[in-house]
Amino acid sequence: MVQLMEYMLLATFFLYLIAAVAFVMGTRGSKEDDKTERMQKWQKIGVGITVAGALLHLGFIILRVLIGGHFPTSNMFEFTAFLCFASVIAFIVIYFLYRSAVLGAFVMPIVVVLLGYAAAFPRDIQPLIPALKSHWLYIHVTTAALGQGAFMVAFVAGFIYLIQRFGQSAKGKQAFWLETIMVLIVMFIGFSGVSLLFEATGYQSVYKHEVDGQLTEQEYELPPIVAPNGGIPEEITPFWGLKEALFEAPAWMIGQKAALTLNSVIWAIITGAILYVMLRLLIRKRMTQLVHPMTKKIDLELLDEITYRAIAIGFPLFTLGALIFAMIWAHEAWGRFWGWDPKETWALITWLFYSAYLHLRLSRGWIGTKSAWLAVGGFVIILINLIVVNLIIAGLHSYA
Repeated sequence: MVQLMEYMLLATFFLYLIAAVAFVMGTRGSKEDDKTERMQKWQKIGVGITVAGALLHLGFIILRVLIGGHFPTSNMFEFTAFLCFASVIAFIVIYFLYRSAVLGAFVMPIVVVLLGYAAAFPRDIQPLIPALKSHWLYIHVTTAALGQGAFMVAFVAGFIYLIQRFGQSAKGKQAFWLETIMVLIVMFIGFSGVSLLFEATGYQSVYKHEVDGQLTEQEYELPPIVAPNGGIPEEITPFWGLKEALFEAPAWMIGQKAALTLNSVIWAIITGAILYVMLRLLIRKRMTQLVHPMTKKIDLELLDEITYRAIAIGFPLFTLGALIFAMIWAHEAWGRFWGWDPKETWALITWLFYSAYLHLRLSRGWIGTKSAWLAVGGFVIILINLIVVNLIIAGLHSYA
């Protein structure tokens, strides 16, 4: 059963990847006369494969529930994989409202990258800790993830809007920040790729170090560049002559897995930088200039409407999941509705940001470029919540 579940996730990954390719093909055409027909053909293939992938992804979730006995949103792998599913569902809903192949050409590659990022975390099924044994956990996390999935679609629509307007420019603040976002996406791709590569080779190194007076082991699935503070190498698999870590994590980085997190960040920066430089040398232009031709034919007003509609769908879901249901669960688990835990604080920051977006759009008329940048900024906050808050900042949600 466990092996079948792994195969289902792998098949889901490749279906999403094929769907991404189909949508990209749907934005291209050799002649103007046949471009509309070509786009329609490829986008039908793309959405069909996307729906098939979502159904298989749903099967994976159901099978994991049957094997583990609980809804799979209790750790980083499970939540990130479910966030991918939520993003695909949100995209399918928006697609059938607007029939935009270009949207799929950007959404599906990001889903593929996120799913690869999820696979970089341990995938074994573990029993729930006492604080998580509540039906409110499933209600809280699933609705919050569905809201974030809609926000991801809004981010993509806003990003496409900005690429169409400023993607051809080689200078200026708009072009600089757009290219910075592309660099971050490339870092995600690089980290996901190198993590899957080392996992396939079975790489592992082990350090021992003391945490709260107890000797614990830290298992590295990427070659250790950073060792735990005061750590002792127990089992090191050499990589390109690297027989032990180059330096130790700073003493101020608290948390049992602080060194592992820092090691992952360094690998993401290194692989992302190498991949970005290679791509720049190959294409001899900015990444935004490369993808700009895919966006030329789409209506800017349509993109602006998609951005707003996706946030309007996601906002009530996120409000229910990340605030209301979360507070009910917090009261049940910890005896208080609110405690300013880092995760709670950043959920509130996210909610306030999207509240401001809706206020500025509806009351102040912030549409177009301003709306697009807000949609992009909102998803950056979500990624901070997903990565930095979950992995680096210690709190009641550190079990994630």
